[in-house]
Amino acid sequence: MKRTKYTLASIFLISTLLVSCGNDPKEPEVEIQEIEFKKEGELQVLKDGEITQTLDIEIADTPYEWETGLMYRESMEDNQGMLFIYPNAAERSFYMKNTYIPLDLIFMNSDTTIVSIKENAIPRDETSIPSNVPARFILEINGGKTEEWNIEVGDKMRFSRN
Repeated sequence: MKRTKYTLASIFLISTLLVSCGNDPKEPEVEIQEIEFKKEGELQVLKDGEITQTLDIEIADTPYEWETGLMYRESMEDNQGMLFIYPNAAERSFYMKNTYIPLDLIFMNSDTTIVSIKENAIPRDETSIPSNVPARFILEINGGKTEEWNIEVGDKMRFSRN
């Protein structure tokens, strides 16, 4: 008798859980809004003191912005990028979790000299991308632009906020 009670109770519990986990046709679908680029400054790439590229940039300078970066973006214009600004130079690591577009990561020291570059980081890849040297500023641009624009270790960058 006890076994029958437990069996019936188990069937009831499982049935209740299955029904409550089903899709409720009355619930509206969640509309996902694309994240739009917000120009917060301008950045110039300098080679031997000459400006070779000018970009519109978003600036990531808070812990939340450092964590999210360019996640969930479907695209970015060629002349756009995101500049991460940290309070000090240290070895940094990034990953591409929830990042849908390939990116080049340009690591700079405290005087904005490029100290390392990672080209064509793979979208959604959670493998660590280390700076390998202390970096205070990191610029993310569309994958392939570093090569196209001939950006190299030793070049400098200059930026201003709006």
